[in-house]
Amino acid sequence: MSKITWMTIIGAFSILTATAPAFAQQTADDKLNSFFKNYLEEYFRQQPLQATSLGDHRFDDQLDDISQKARDGWLTRARGTLKELTRQVDYKKLSRDGQIDFEIFQHNLQTQIWEAENLHPFEEDPRTYGSYLNDSVYLLLTHSTLPEETNIANCIARMAQMPRIVAEAEKTLTHPPKPILETAILQNRGSIDFYEKEIFQLAGNTSQLDKLKAAASQVTALLKNYQKFLEGPLMARATGNWRLGKKKFDKKFELETDAGITAEQNMTDAKTEFTSIRRDMYVVVRQLWCQYFPQKPLPPDDAQGERETITKVIDAVNQNHGKPEDLVNDVRATVERIKDFIRKKKYVRLPDPDRCEVIEMPEFRRGNSLAYLDNAPPLDPNAHSYYAISPPPADWSPQRVESFLEEYNHYMLQILTLHEAYPGHYVQLEFANHARSLIRRVYQSGVYVEGWAVYGEMTMLNEGYGDGDLRLRLMELKFYLRAVANSILDYKMHCTQMTDDEGMKFLTEDAFQSEGEARLKLVRAKQSSVQLSTYFVGRMAHYRLHQQIEREMGGKFTLADYHDAMIATGSIPVKYLPKLVRAPLGLSH
Repeated sequence: MSKITWMTIIGAFSILTATAPAFAQQTADDKLNSFFKNYLEEYFRQQPLQATSLGDHRFDDQLDDISQKARDGWLTRARGTLKELTRQVDYKKLSRDGQIDFEIFQHNLQTQIWEAENLHPFEEDPRTYGSYLNDSVYLLLTHSTLPEETNIANCIARMAQMPRIVAEAEKTLTHPPKPILETAILQNRGSIDFYEKEIFQLAGNTSQLDKLKAAASQVTALLKNYQKFLEGPLMARATGNWRLGKKKFDKKFELETDAGITAEQNMTDAKTEFTSIRRDMYVVVRQLWCQYFPQKPLPPDDAQGERETITKVIDAVNQNHGKPEDLVNDVRATVERIKDFIRKKKYVRLPDPDRCEVIEMPEFRRGNSLAYLDNAPPLDPNAHSYYAISPPPADWSPQRVESFLEEYNHYMLQILTLHEAYPGHYVQLEFANHARSLIRRVYQSGVYVEGWAVYGEMTMLNEGYGDGDLRLRLMELKFYLRAVANSILDYKMHCTQMTDDEGMKFLTEDAFQSEGEARLKLVRAKQSSVQLSTYFVGRMAHYRLHQQIEREMGGKFTLADYHDAMIATGSIPVKYLPKLVRAPLGLSH
């Protein structure tokens, strides 16, 4: 048991909200805090993996009971908590901060209930079990701030419980959609590699090595047998439909985005924005054309010529890329340049101390993207975040490696770093992890998080990062076009009968994505409904609010003050931002 971690959590409750002006508000806010604390305590006891992922390490030696009876209990408790919340906490007596926390908690309970009733992840999504079989151990070795020997002992304890996880999977999985099962099969292969090799690299030189090897050997054998089940009996009955359907998609969009707009409204916005970005890209590539094709006339100014011009210039810019073995060092150099610009421009406060490490992505996590941010868990704020960079997997062909490097060329690598690390995910999430409200630390809005990162790509260039290099601007527009295209693809794949061929044509011809990137996006769209829309929904919310407030403040507007007010809110649903950001800037609501 980590007393330090739990004392940190208890301390967070005492400062959950700002001092209220009336005793009645303090009392109501305290009741909410106490109610949520009691809920969270039992939630962690029932689902230890969630506790670990959020940074509470008291249950790190345990794995969830995922039996049908236990899962029914989770749902019953969520329903009961939702009813008790309104009975025990008087919403009208809460401070405004307390009311927002109440609404966030209430909304997440409603979402949890709806997803359990409508999505059936344990029956239809074999990837669900992968978290228990891999992440449950990986997180202990990478994110826990407990002593190394304690983490390894907890890993061994969890590994001993994995046979019942596999047994439940084989008993419970029914007719999963084939694309989702195919991903689960690939992930399980990665898990096997993890227990055969990577776990020992992460564990390092430990006195418990013999025990760890024995436990890992048993898990490896278990997962190899599980692989036979996934590829054999389960694949034979993988007849489920991955399309969510319009009715469920609309409801999930409402719940997951919590942005005050409908899926149809977002689709309309995305189509308009898609056309606008294409027009901006065409303006940029016409200026670059002579630099790359000095002896060739500009193609005709029609739809075909526009696509040809954009495609050829992008292909030319793509050739400026690094070598696979230099990628990590290239990113580290990019990070330092970006941080230096942020400081000089006073774009936003940077975390101090800086707890973000640029690392080479573990082998078992490679193959889907060049990079990701593995952020520190919110209840263990002293943990480190990892900006992971992936050299191409060793088994890729030279042609596939080249296509990968072209997609993430020298300029795109900078845009990716703006998104994942500075001033994007790492900076924003590091501050969010220290928010006073525990509810806001536990429940983070993906729309806010992804939107802030996409917003930062454009805004950094608008402020002068890159010294006006049109190639960098072109890659920023291409990356943003990808976010908008994701939202359109997300809707069409789940709400219409869009085929794979139609999706590929849209992504490669209209959104200028490489074939490899587009194929991965189709796979992702089939198994992550609504998530692909969060980037665009969030970016539009951040961008529009920036424009509104800058217009209201006129000459008094500064990016530093605006961004500091923004990141101080925590990763909350974007519908709350207009009032919360205006207040510290001295603006009326």
